[in-house]
Amino acid sequence: MSVRADTTAPKPLRADAERNRRRIVDAARELFASHGIDITLDDVAAHAKVGVGTVYRRFSCKEELIDGVFEQRLEDMLRTAERALETEDAWDGLVQFLGDVCAGMALDRGLGDVVLGSDQGCRGIAEVRQRIDPFFVKIVDRARASGQLRPDIAVTDFYPVLGMIGASVEFSSAVDASNWRRYFTVLLDGLRGDGVPRSTLPGRPFTNEEVDVAKTALHRRRR
Repeated sequence: MSVRADTTAPKPLRADAERNRRRIVDAARELFASHGIDITLDDVAAHAKVGVGTVYRRFSCKEELIDGVFEQRLEDMLRTAERALETEDAWDGLVQFLGDVCAGMALDRGLGDVVLGSDQGCRGIAEVRQRIDPFFVKIVDRARASGQLRPDIAVTDFYPVLGMIGASVEFSSAVDASNWRRYFTVLLDGLRGDGVPRSTLPGRPFTNEEVDVAKTALHRRRR
């Protein structure tokens, strides 16, 4: 009986090809972080200083590139979910997980797009998300069972909550990029069960002048 060689295994890239791939991924990571995932492969090629054809030889579509950039970030999120379940206090575990996710979104606009967006065409991200979801369900169920989370809150309520934090990050960025934590705390207090003490608000309220600066910057970005 003859044994045929496995010709399906991916061949290692040549050194120059691997360098180009690294430049493409690094460029995409920077653009995704600053502009979100609504960029083109042409934008990535220009930022990486390579030809558009080089990008398409490494990544046949933008979804493959999104997978290449963010799959490991979601793996890190999975580790965060696992640690949150190991936290002794159920509420602290929920806050720890949500806080880490929001902190990542605050630093990387593209991560926010991935967390709140569709997995269509991104097989790696979809696979990791399927592993994260059961952990998040347990995190929420545990906080609800402890009485520290409102009994009428569902897991799906947290997606709009994350969207609200994303909006707070965008609004605050021109004045104080870390002040999203103030509004995060306001939202957390709205999720608390009856009789649970309210938190001390971090950060500070913006002045009228700072609100004008933030609104102007937000309008400029959206034009």
